[in-house]
Amino acid sequence: MNMQNKGAGAPRLAFHALTLTIAMLAVAGCSGAKVTTKTSSELPRYQIRTIALVPFTILATPQVRAVASQTFSVPPEVRRSDISMAMPPNAEPSFRQTVTVPTGAGNIVTQLLWNRLKTRQGMTVLSPGEVAKALGALAMPQPSAGQSPAIAVAKQLGADASLIGQVLVYQERVGGRFGASPPATVGFEARVIAADGQVLWEGSYYEHQRPLTEDVMGFFQRWGTFVTAEELAAYGVEHMLHEFPFGTVVER
Repeated sequence: MNMQNKGAGAPRLAFHALTLTIAMLAVAGCSGAKVTTKTSSELPRYQIRTIALVPFTILATPQVRAVASQTFSVPPEVRRSDISMAMPPNAEPSFRQTVTVPTGAGNIVTQLLWNRLKTRQGMTVLSPGEVAKALGALAMPQPSAGQSPAIAVAKQLGADASLIGQVLVYQERVGGRFGASPPATVGFEARVIAADGQVLWEGSYYEHQRPLTEDVMGFFQRWGTFVTAEELAAYGVEHMLHEFPFGTVVER
C-alpha cells in the first residue's frame, strides 16, 4: 500500500516540478514591457465626458527589416516620438529589405479600439466614422493656425477630447500557427488630447512575437501558436486600455 502511495505521488511531484520550471522560465524569458502608458498630472483638472475617436494614421516612412534576423530597425519618426516606445535597438545587418505599414492597418487598430470603447460606461465615444466626416468638413476652411485637426474636430463636435494614434509597425506573419518566419510584428501609439490642447494620456504598444525560448509567458498566453498581426493588435489594444483613465469597463 505504501509503495502504491509512493508510486501515485511520483507523477504529482513531477508535475509540480514542471510547473515550477515553467514559472521560472517565464520570469527569465519574458521579453519585457510590451505596453506602456502615461497619465498626465493635469488630468484631475478636466472632466472628460465625450471623446472623439479619430481614425488612426499609419507611418509612411518605409522600415528596414533584416533578412537574417527578421528584426526591425527603428524609423527616425519613432525615435522622435513624444511617446516612449518599447522598440528594439537598431540593427546593422549585412542584408536588408524594406517593408511599409499596410494602408488598412490604421483602420484595423481603430476598429479594435472602437469595439471596446463604445461599450464603456461613464463617457461617450464618438465613432471614427462620424469623426472622419467632421475632419473632411474641416478641410475647407482650414483650422486656425497652429491648431491641430484633433483639437479642431473636438471643438466642432462638442467633445471634451480626441483620441488619436498612429500605427508604426504592422507586419503579418509568414507561415501558419505552428511555424512562422518571421512571426507577426505590431506597434502603435495613442494619445488623448483635450480640446484645449493638453495631452492627458499616452499609450504605446510594440511586440515582435518571440518563440518559446525567448518569451515563455507570451508564447503560452497564445496557446503555443504564432498569431496574426490583427491578433497581436487586439492584444495591444486590450492591455493598453487596462490603464485607460476614462470611463469604466462594462462587466460581461
